[in-house]
Amino acid sequence: MSGDGGSGSGSSSSSSSSPSSGDGSGDGGWRERGGATLDRLVDASAAERVAISLASLVFALVVGAVLVFVSGFVAECSSPFIYLPGLGYGCYNPLEMYWTILEGAFGSFTDLGQTLLQTTLLLFTGLSVAVAFRAGLFNIGTQGQMVLGALATAMTVLTVGEFVPDTLVGSLVVIPIGIVVGGFVGGVWGMIPGLMKAYANAHEVITTIMLNFVAAGVAYWLVQVHIGDLASDSVQTEPIPGVARLPASIDGSRFSLIALVGALAIAVGIALLYSRTVIGYDLRTSGIQEAAAEYGGVDAKRNVVTSMTLSGVLGGIAGAIYVTMVQYRWQAGIPPLGFDGIAVSILAGNNPIGVIPAALLFGTLKTGSVAVDLSLGIPNELVEVLRGLIILFIAMPEFFRLLGKHYGFGSEPVATDGGERR
Repeated sequence: MSGDGGSGSGSSSSSSSSPSSGDGSGDGGWRERGGATLDRLVDASAAERVAISLASLVFALVVGAVLVFVSGFVAECSSPFIYLPGLGYGCYNPLEMYWTILEGAFGSFTDLGQTLLQTTLLLFTGLSVAVAFRAGLFNIGTQGQMVLGALATAMTVLTVGEFVPDTLVGSLVVIPIGIVVGGFVGGVWGMIPGLMKAYANAHEVITTIMLNFVAAGVAYWLVQVHIGDLASDSVQTEPIPGVARLPASIDGSRFSLIALVGALAIAVGIALLYSRTVIGYDLRTSGIQEAAAEYGGVDAKRNVVTSMTLSGVLGGIAGAIYVTMVQYRWQAGIPPLGFDGIAVSILAGNNPIGVIPAALLFGTLKTGSVAVDLSLGIPNELVEVLRGLIILFIAMPEFFRLLGKHYGFGSEPVATDGGERR
C-alpha cells in the first residue's frame, strides 16, 4: 500500500502516525486504520471489488430481513407466523418473503417474461444514466427523455404504419424508424441541458430535473389537446398497429427477446467505446476535468454536449421500446423507469457491463414485489426499502473508494478516469 511508499497525501498521513497511537486506542489509531482501509479500497483489484459488492449484497439482504421481521410485530394480520414473549405476534416471515420474490420473478414462463421485460427497460435507462455519469455528468432527466421519445415513436409508427403492408417486411420498416425517431427526440432533449452546461455553466442536475416536468407537461398537453385519442377519457394516443409491435417471445408476457438482445449489444458497444477508443477517453475526461481536457487539445464543451446527447438518445430509445413492446400506445403515467435507471447505474458503479446484472436484480425485485404484496400482504414500501438498502450497502464501498482516490490514498496518484472502475 502507499502508506509505506507515501505516494499520496492520505497515505503519508496514515504512515506518519505516532507509535503511541498505533495500538488503535486513540484518535491517531483510528486515523491510521481509516487510512489503511482507504488504501486497501483504492488498491482493490476488480475481483476483490466484485467480492466486496457480493458481500455487501448479502449484508443488505440480512439487514432487510431483520427490518421486515421487526416490522411484522407492529403490523396486523390474521395468521401470524411466530410468537415471541414480550414482543407479541410477528406477521412477516423474511425467508418466505425472499422465496416469494424469487418465485414471483421466475416461478413460471409468464413471470420470467415479466422479469425480463422490466430488465430490458431498466437496461436502457440504466445505460442512459451511466453514460452521463462516466463523463462526470448527472443526467437526472432520463425520465423526460423517455417520455418524449415514447410519444415521438408512437406518432411515427401510427403515421408510417398506414403506408406499409401488415407483414414482416412492414415491421422491418416501421419498428426501426420508430426507434430511431424516439432516440433522436430523446437525444435532442438531452442535448439541451448539455448545451446549457457547456456554454452557460448551468448545472445539469437542476436543468435535467426541470426539463422532466417540461417534457411531461408538453407531452400531456399535445396528446390531450391535439394528437391523442379524443374519443377516450384517458390521455392517450390511439393504439399502434400490429406491424409496429415487437413480437412477444414468451406467452403471457409482452417481453421481446429482440429488445433484450439489442440492449445487451448496446451495453457492450458502450463499454468498448469508453474503454477502447480515443473518443470514449475524450468524453470521460471532458466532463470531469474540462480545463485539463482542453489543455490536451480536446474540445471539452463539445464533448459535454455529446455525452448528454448520447445519454438522451438512450433515454429516448427506452421510451420507444416501452411503446413498441409494453404499452402499444403512449399513455399518460409512464412508470418512473428513468429514475429507476439512476439506481441501476449507481448499483453498477456506472459500468455499462455492470448495468446488466444490476438491471436484472432490479427487474427481479420489481416483478417479485408484486407477488409479495399479493401473496403475503407485505407492503410494497418494505420491498422498496429493501431495494434502497441494496443500493446503499453496495454503493458505500465505491463511494469511499472514490473518496480515497480523491485524497490521494492508494498506491497510484490521483487520476482523472471519468468514473471508470478499474
